[in-house]
Amino acid sequence: MTDKSATAVDHDAEQLKALGYVSHFDRTISKWENFSLGFTYLSPVVGVYTIFASAFIAGGPPMWWTYILVGLGQFTVSLVFGEIVSQFPISGGLYPWARRLMGKRWAWMAGWVYAWALCCTMAGVATGVAPFLAQLFGVDSTPIATSIIALVLIACTTLLNLSGTRLLARVAMFGFVCELVGAIVVGGYLLLFARHHPLKILVDTSFVHANGSYWPAFLASSLAAMFCYYGFEACGDVAEETPDASRMIPKAMRMTIYIGGAAATWICLAFVLSIPDIGAVMSGADKDPIVTLLRSAMGETGFRAVIVVVLVSFISCLLSLQAAASRLIFAYARDQMIFGSKYLSRMSPGHHVPATALIVMGAIPAVIALSALWLQDAITIIISFAAVGIYISFQMIVLAAVIARAKGWRPSGPFTLGSWGWCVNLIALAYGLAAIVNILWPRSPNDPWYSNYSMLVTTIGVVVLGGFYMVIAKPYEHGKAPAGDAHRLGVRTGSGVVTPIDA
Repeated sequence: MTDKSATAVDHDAEQLKALGYVSHFDRTISKWENFSLGFTYLSPVVGVYTIFASAFIAGGPPMWWTYILVGLGQFTVSLVFGEIVSQFPISGGLYPWARRLMGKRWAWMAGWVYAWALCCTMAGVATGVAPFLAQLFGVDSTPIATSIIALVLIACTTLLNLSGTRLLARVAMFGFVCELVGAIVVGGYLLLFARHHPLKILVDTSFVHANGSYWPAFLASSLAAMFCYYGFEACGDVAEETPDASRMIPKAMRMTIYIGGAAATWICLAFVLSIPDIGAVMSGADKDPIVTLLRSAMGETGFRAVIVVVLVSFISCLLSLQAAASRLIFAYARDQMIFGSKYLSRMSPGHHVPATALIVMGAIPAVIALSALWLQDAITIIISFAAVGIYISFQMIVLAAVIARAKGWRPSGPFTLGSWGWCVNLIALAYGLAAIVNILWPRSPNDPWYSNYSMLVTTIGVVVLGGFYMVIAKPYEHGKAPAGDAHRLGVRTGSGVVTPIDA
């Protein structure tokens, strides 16, 4: 470690101590590695490849514009998060941010929703690998095979995460390079050699047979973009493993939106303009348009090469998700806010990672993925909760920031929005609430009620269960870590350490 790096680590330890914590993590994640963690969690390849067909059927070619609009909305959220993590660079992300902005109860519930959303996302990503492996090896993707693949993949990523921060950073960086290069190369090849449609098709709504306005179809198609644009918060989950976290993490969050969003938008554009037969996709005759167009444009060898890149993207995405989830649970346990805190807050002496938390956050998604053997409809409903759960927990932080500002909070980290803070915060809140309504809105009036309202019922169930546990067990009464004090921490010393106004 250089003298400059050692000085940065010493400053980080001093700042964290002023915030009430002593860290035992290794601060070895660089800015680019921190960014790659957020990028591989956001994973444009995983997001676009997984949900492209359903979004295209819902909105036709103009669905491409949703990637730009959702990206702008989530960018405002990332700016709010950047201000918060710059002042509170504490491992666990959303939970400690909510704790300092609003208090223990709000933090507990925000973390509860976020944790279950992460577990469901991990289960969804792990089970989503199976169809691509089946395509690669030319076999059928059965429920048993899907579950076995998911369990093996979760076990492998758990072992990788247990190996330490350095390996996590290197694998995330490798996944980022593979995914970005793959997105650029595949998208460029399709646009140069396999393009079937002009750019004007991006505003052609004639393929969608909507009764009246096209907007409901457009909003329904935006769900794919909403699934793509989160992951930047993971940069803050490893704040205690990143030198000069107050400066580096806000930059990494913005880079995740810039580069990850650009990659998703680019590859989606290439897919839209390269579909050979749009009518067959819209009618359902072509059930997997990405496979069809890749095989048509690149041949069997090229198609298999792309699938390998997709598999690397899935694995690195799952690795980053589990890392983020384990840091969240560790942060809970360190503040004695969860059952088994004594064990979940333990750090492995050799690798300096929360080993027990990592194992638990591998076991829970594994159980969810395994339930697909018996509850195939239920697993779909559970996994569909992932996106809305993430958005709800995000907006709990954004709302907490608005309330804290009203009480007098003035962000005092190295990164602040200054006079734009209020405006950006309110825009982020309005966007997030509208996104939640859009995700939960029933789309198929002819389907049974439990299909239309499955996400809403699941969301209410998670919130009610968490609230019931919180009222009965009162976990927020344990621990002495600071809470609800953001509006009293408004002065930054010359060394960059935040100190109380009334100190």
